[in-house]
Amino acid sequence: MFAYQLIQVINIAFQVLIYLIIGRCILSFIKHDPYNPIIKFVYDVTEPVMAPFRRLLPMGYGIDFSPLLAVFALGLLNKLIIQIILLIF
Repeated sequence: MFAYQLIQVINIAFQVLIYLIIGRCILSFIKHDPYNPIIKFVYDVTEPVMAPFRRLLPMGYGIDFSPLLAVFALGLLNKLIIQIILLIF
């Protein structure tokens, strides 16, 4: 029972982070106020996740592929964590 609830919380946390990354990608195409608290929150939460991938990948013709790689890595990490929890419990 505890494992199932823990897995649900982990899934929700990863989904929220993925949606925030997608939202950040959409915001990059829209003119916005960078000092808006909501936009600042989105950037503050997603930057630690995306920064390592941005350092790994060179900019391809002005396109930043780090969000795509970050979402892929988060999906893999989510599955790995769930498998470890299922093995433990």
